[in-house]
Amino acid sequence: MFEDEGYGLETLAVRAGQSRSGEGEHAEAMYLTSSYVFPSAAEAAARFSGDNPGNVYSRYTNPTVRMFEQRIAALEQGEAAVATSSGMAAILSLCMALLQSGDKVICSRSVFGTTTALFSRYLKKFGVRVAFVDLTDMSAWRDALDGDTKLLFMETPSNPLCEVADIRKLADLAHSAGAMLAVDNCFCTPALQRPLTLGADFVVHSATKYLDGQGRCVGGAVVGRREFIDELVVFLRTAGPTMSPFNAWVFLKGLETLRLRMEAHSRNALVLAQWLEKQPSVARVYYTGLPGHPGHRLAAEQMTAFGGVLSFAVEGGRQQAWQLIDACKIFSLTANLGDAKSTIVHPATTTHGRLSEEEKARAGIAENLIRVSVGLETVEDLQRDLAQGLSTLD
Repeated sequence: MFEDEGYGLETLAVRAGQSRSGEGEHAEAMYLTSSYVFPSAAEAAARFSGDNPGNVYSRYTNPTVRMFEQRIAALEQGEAAVATSSGMAAILSLCMALLQSGDKVICSRSVFGTTTALFSRYLKKFGVRVAFVDLTDMSAWRDALDGDTKLLFMETPSNPLCEVADIRKLADLAHSAGAMLAVDNCFCTPALQRPLTLGADFVVHSATKYLDGQGRCVGGAVVGRREFIDELVVFLRTAGPTMSPFNAWVFLKGLETLRLRMEAHSRNALVLAQWLEKQPSVARVYYTGLPGHPGHRLAAEQMTAFGGVLSFAVEGGRQQAWQLIDACKIFSLTANLGDAKSTIVHPATTTHGRLSEEEKARAGIAENLIRVSVGLETVEDLQRDLAQGLSTLD
């Protein structure tokens, strides 16, 4: 009921999708079962055939997972969602359900390194052509289109340089060529940006990040029109990269505080980015909240706040970047992001380490680049932690 009656995002984050068993529980129930008992052989046959709705097998029907799917769909203002075992499983499932040999995908160069690897090394093995373009170059997207193009894929803001693409323009471009647009909304979540309302066909999530918010579980989701999500469900039913009920329950709890957390992450990140700009050992700061960022104006139009991820380049190279990272005591050295705990990482040797040197250069992944996911600690403590790291570079 909550999905269809115009409730605000905070209400949907707490209430959407919830269904109660006959026990009358207040919190969402965790259905830890692999299979379900049918009242009769006829009903079992009807459920397996799809003639009757209901649970069949937890690989593709589970009440807890379904609650998470309905809630994230409501938050993104999509018709339906499918939950997967990870964010990469979400992207793979989207491609496997929609693409076939001879189709073409156009992908931004400014995406998570593993996303690049999936498109360039694995989809190509099955006859799917892939073209990589600069995220913000509309002419490059346009020139890459041809009659075989079925999918445009991007992150905005991008990982890790926080580049910003015009979602509405790219959606219009895709649709003019009979293709669809998928947006990885990991950095923003629906609390800050809703790509479907700007014309995108799919939103992809790594629920591992901000949807959980505390680094507890791995999961993913794809949100979009029901007719296409139904195709993904068929693939998940067959291949099995599905979300566990326990993880779905954890994500449901994470969503309840999503708006509050994203606003706090954004506040801390803006303060930290402004502070970093003033440090003599910092060559450049990449954060959409800074007025000097080339995508600042567009980000302000598409997003309600600027998110919790930023990157900065130190004077020097890999040695100086590693030196700063190793000197930090509060920041966790881990590749995850979106956690209540602030994290720090060297993209060139971790998240984007599998890219070739040429691919890194094209994506702007330099050896002196550091990515920070700003958590919920006292921001002055984070400044002091980075300051001691920066002091080792003087």
